[in-house]
Amino acid sequence: MRHVHAVILAGGSGTRFWPASRRHTPKQLLPLAGRADEPLIAATVRRIAPLITPDRVWISTGTRLVEATVAALPSVPRSHFIAEPVARNTAPCIGWASATIARGDPDAIIAVLPADHFIGSEPAFRDALGTAIRAAEDGWIATIGIVPTRPETGYGYIEVGDPVTDGVRAVSRFVEKPTRERAEAFVADGRYLWNGGMFFFRASVMRDAIAEHVPALAAGLAAIDAAAARGDEATTLAQVFPTLPSISIDHAVMEKAKRVAVIPGDFGWNDVGSWQTTWEMSDKDATGNAVPQGSIVVDAANNLVRDLTKGAPRKRWALLGVSDLVIVETDDAVLVVPRDRAQDVRAIVDALTKSGESDKI
Repeated sequence: MRHVHAVILAGGSGTRFWPASRRHTPKQLLPLAGRADEPLIAATVRRIAPLITPDRVWISTGTRLVEATVAALPSVPRSHFIAEPVARNTAPCIGWASATIARGDPDAIIAVLPADHFIGSEPAFRDALGTAIRAAEDGWIATIGIVPTRPETGYGYIEVGDPVTDGVRAVSRFVEKPTRERAEAFVADGRYLWNGGMFFFRASVMRDAIAEHVPALAAGLAAIDAAAARGDEATTLAQVFPTLPSISIDHAVMEKAKRVAVIPGDFGWNDVGSWQTTWEMSDKDATGNAVPQGSIVVDAANNLVRDLTKGAPRKRWALLGVSDLVIVETDDAVLVVPRDRAQDVRAIVDALTKSGESDKI
């Protein structure tokens, strides 16, 4: 797989994980699932290493996150950190990264992976990854669809079509986030998968697809590429990238391209979307509490406590008569929220923004 490269999308903010996730240390740089000492992005690079070694991994992130991301990934070459001057959604991001890789490897096959997912069975994930890469070698734009475990309204869905080869199916259509009733119908139908946001393609195939379906984006990427050939990429990037269409790769290419395939994946996937997810994947005591070692728990159940303080000694946590809470402490903030409202934590970030306290987010 010497022509296979990975692009890790690492520009997110992770506002649902406040106060741990901040502007300069977003959730992908935190150990929110899996090993307690391994940031999510480091786990992403490690688990693909048997197929795609770190010297062929590229990190797409924002300029303000480059140094912190470099520190989290010492095995990835410094020159492989691609810093966007502004966020313009995933189509410009993936298009620019693909063009950058293709300059050095015109035959490149690219796997695009989010930085902040959790995978329960890494061998099964790598099996699906290998199948998707082989589909990309054959000229398909491929994605891995997650076999749903529940009728989820927070994800997009992929309707599976006819078989292409062993383990590969054609995509019939992409479906936006559904209502509860439609999600239940999708799961009962059996032909629908969650859209996990992973993409696999030849760099040349993606270039041609962008040219066909988003010509304005193709023109901007061509200008950046020409500037790179002249040795003046940085100046042109700063001028052109903010003007590129802000559009997702799903809307720009995946929903329109002719040869799009999906590989069904069942490997304990989780998008690590909130503190609720962290509780679900944490080790718990007999009454469902995920708390620091040595905590005192009396008549309390199904709580998550995360002590992330660095400037003070760890405390003795004691819970009495409370259930279904998330409690997170950092050096400068404490969050207390019912677990069933963990998705709403971004409202705190909104409130801090409105009050002018940008140093707290």
